[in-house]
Amino acid sequence: AAAALSGGAPGAGAPAQAELLRAAHAARLAGLHRCEAAALRVVRGLRAAREKHPGHRLADLTDAFRELLLTSGALAAAGDDPALIGTARRAYRPEGGLRVHGVCREPVLTATGYAGVVTHLIGADGRRFTLADVRPGRPGRARAAGTAPAALGGGALDHAELARSGLLVAGATVSPDGRLGAGRRVRATPLGAAPWTEEPLATLFSTPLHAAVAARLADGPLSGADGADGADGADELLGCDLELAGVQGGALLARELPCGDGPGGPSAIRLLPAHDHPELAHSANFRRLAARPGLRVRVVARLDAARAATLRPLAVGPVPGAERTLRLPASWLGRADLGYDLLQGGHLPASGEAGPPQASSGPAPTADVPLWRVRRLVELAVAGGRRTVAEAGLGEEARHRAVVLRRAGFDTAAALSGELAAEAGRRRRDAFGRPTAAGSGSGSGSDGYARAWLAAAVHLAAAEHALVRDSWQCGAPR
Repeated sequence: AAAALSGGAPGAGAPAQAELLRAAHAARLAGLHRCEAAALRVVRGLRAAREKHPGHRLADLTDAFRELLLTSGALAAAGDDPALIGTARRAYRPEGGLRVHGVCREPVLTATGYAGVVTHLIGADGRRFTLADVRPGRPGRARAAGTAPAALGGGALDHAELARSGLLVAGATVSPDGRLGAGRRVRATPLGAAPWTEEPLATLFSTPLHAAVAARLADGPLSGADGADGADGADELLGCDLELAGVQGGALLARELPCGDGPGGPSAIRLLPAHDHPELAHSANFRRLAARPGLRVRVVARLDAARAATLRPLAVGPVPGAERTLRLPASWLGRADLGYDLLQGGHLPASGEAGPPQASSGPAPTADVPLWRVRRLVELAVAGGRRTVAEAGLGEEARHRAVVLRRAGFDTAAALSGELAAEAGRRRRDAFGRPTAAGSGSGSGSDGYARAWLAAAVHLAAAEHALVRDSWQCGAPR
């Protein structure tokens, strides 16, 4: 991993990828599943970068390098945390009888070529479950899977029906992350409609948003990585009532409506589509909602932990007792899955009913934070390799980066960025005084460079996580 990072994506050709795959195979034989999964993610990211794949994201490849180097480094330091080992496969355990109720369905479309649907469910005791149908495919498969039979108990319901009703499951099996198994002995009986306003679904909306987010972000940015390879498990969803306020920078602005007693959350919440692919309905539905400032909606969303005060809604419904709210067909049972159900003009109040346009809430709470300069340097190392970082560490730009970071109080970020640039430009020499090629062996300094990069990358992730967490606190800046 250190050698591949030294060369960056341009230098990580077939030989470097083969070495990573060999290391991943060795990790599998040794039972180090988290390292194996991280190495495979790095190889996939490098291939996508070199082939200029449209689904490639430099930030994802950077995170994969950070995960691989951090995990392998912690293991090399005799780390005994079981989380560093990871798991090979999800082990399903028997649960007996379960009563589950549908919350919503979510289209799945990954950069690695998987597509399908995940239906989110809640048990009678409030536990969260998911039922997935995700396989290799294109966006068309994600769209079609939304109405395909649910592979549970003989397909008693399709995913569209299951998301609005429920099942009584006999012989259920469940994985540790809440995925329902579809074994041959599983039997399912359909239940009646389950509105969001009744238990157990109503528990989604009983906790103030800032409190629910604080619990989600309490573990930090580098915890909970899964060693299993493949599609990621579904994160726990959040429910809230919002009033839409307008559009800013491609995001739909909203404010949380009061939920019980106590202080509210941030003054401005940003909503972004869960998927922006044109074959899915998210973007079209967002345009409809953005045209109705003042509209009040009940939202089930996923937290975007990488952005300040940002949610990615999966489903919307009317706010009980509100006048300026959605008017959905009776057949939709009080909610619209934003990835599948297309909102029409008749589902929204008239422009005059929704209230006047409201003023923008200003820039994001982290918009002026100069950490983007550190991220640019960290990602530059992955995109261009060690020599590119060494060049970026010379001249006025490097001095200006250090000054700006220190003025903002990010002294550690400035020090780590400077050390990364200095290590990138440091040349090792052999016994005869001849320069050695960076990354060519254990004595070349690739390990020292990788440690300097990892220190900057880990500090950056922790600092960004702290800023995002603070953006959800009560009374966040406008």
